[in-house]
Amino acid sequence: MAERTDDSRVWRAPSIIDVAREAGVSAQTVSRVANGMDIVRPATRQKVLAAMDRLGYRPNSAARALKSGRFRTLGVIMSGLSSYGNVHTLEAIANEAAKQGYSLALTPLWTIAQAGFTGAFAQLADQAVDGVLIVLEAHELQESDLAQIAGIPTVVVTAGDSHPYPSIDIDQAQGARLATEHLLELGHETVWHIRGPENSYSAEDRARSWADTLRDHGRAVPPILQGDWSTASGYAAGQKLAADPDATAVFAANDEMALGAMRALSEAGRPVPGSVSVVGFDDMEMAADFQPPLTTIHQYFDRVGTAAVGMLIDQIEKRRLTPPGLVATALVTRASTAPPAR
Repeated sequence: MAERTDDSRVWRAPSIIDVAREAGVSAQTVSRVANGMDIVRPATRQKVLAAMDRLGYRPNSAARALKSGRFRTLGVIMSGLSSYGNVHTLEAIANEAAKQGYSLALTPLWTIAQAGFTGAFAQLADQAVDGVLIVLEAHELQESDLAQIAGIPTVVVTAGDSHPYPSIDIDQAQGARLATEHLLELGHETVWHIRGPENSYSAEDRARSWADTLRDHGRAVPPILQGDWSTASGYAAGQKLAADPDATAVFAANDEMALGAMRALSEAGRPVPGSVSVVGFDDMEMAADFQPPLTTIHQYFDRVGTAAVGMLIDQIEKRRLTPPGLVATALVTRASTAPPAR
């Protein structure tokens, strides 16, 4: 355990010398055990580990980093920290990093709005990270940014394909196709769409896939209703839909906008799903408790976060690289969709 110094007021953490004395070995042997070297005999290793445990000794991570060149820290640059998807992706990243023995250094872009990506990367560089995960919701990775991270292990999450780095993302297009085809299979002539923000990668992919799916099925493509992920924008779009008697099915680009649209439709006497069917995207925990429960597209954020960390550690540790890819979504059918009224 930690010891008092002579003045009896200041506590001193146990040192490598204390462990060596306790275990009856050399300080060099303790150092080898602390650094995971396999040249120490198993019996001696166990004796050193037991001494560390009794004294409460923790190896100095900074000293180990100087010897190994590794800091066991992953940097995360993230925008849209409050968004549903990013919050759940960050949680999965943190859990997987901890399992792999790495800590996180998080730099939200909004905390350094004046400096942008360059400032975010500079902050992480000061914290000595082994690699960087970039989680971007919008079109924020510019050509000039790419030079900042050259030569450093990097994985990009949900940021399109306009960069040369390994990446992982939800298959947004597949999810939008599932939502649109579900409504067409129920018998609706076409499907309206409430889009996410114009600068969002995921909103862009979902809108493009929605339109392509309608064209593939020979259906008319209605004008897009612009939203911004909020329930308020979904409510405004729902008011417009309620005034159009031809609108019988709508695919909202996230669950929150779907909720706003459902409220507006209900208030206008267009019940869901009796008059209009609604599909969301995300499968938020509360989606099953909407009234009616919401049919939506489930995103596996846990798989994205886990895969992103694995891909980055593969680079850092120079293992066989995990190929980039897309994580499939799943349609969750609930009570907000039904065949059109006849």
